[in-house]
Amino acid sequence: MMPDVTTVISNGDYCHVIGGTHKGKSGTVQDKNLSKTGQITITVVQDDGVRFKTLAKNVRLQLNK
Repeated sequence: MMPDVTTVISNGDYCHVIGGTHKGKSGTVQDKNLSKTGQITITVVQDDGVRFKTLAKNVRLQLNK
């Protein structure tokens, strides 16, 4: 069984968003935070420098860019 992405994701990981508002975007994880509601949120920085926040459950880690 594969571990949940929310437990293994860390700063510097490259990820691809597979759900939510930012679906289809990808970038590097810069910040991981636990929200008041218990959800893990991350800040993703795209290659062009654009930043956005999303839920960690909506991303898939990529081993290589």
